[in-house]
Amino acid sequence: VQLQAFGGGLVQPGGSLRLTCAASGRSVSTYNMGWFRQAPGKDREFVATIKWSGGSIYYGDSVKGRFTVSRDNSQNTIYLQMNSLKPEDTAVYYCAAIPYYRDSYSNSNEYDYWGQGTLVTVSS
Repeated sequence: VQLQAFGGGLVQPGGSLRLTCAASGRSVSTYNMGWFRQAPGKDREFVATIKWSGGSIYYGDSVKGRFTVSRDNSQNTIYLQMNSLKPEDTAVYYCAAIPYYRDSYSNSNEYDYWGQGTLVTVSS
């Protein structure tokens, strides 16, 4: 599975961005898909995961109520809608894939495939 994340950029505090993760090589319909982020000098942080069917979704505490993850298996694509952005959301955002049968969703070490990352900068 090859993953490509895009849609990052510079946005003012309070603004919105939508990130897209496009998968190729094989269908990700049997994978749970996650978003992680890494700010300079910090560890990689769990953002959100959506289960293979879209039936279960999990969010990191710092983004709950502001970010929404979704997927379109017919398009092999996953989205992360980010609203009410804050300067502390500044990071490189990565999408990742984990087989549906693994229970873990927030542990980045459990994910098999990773995109290259897209930079989100929240600044005035």
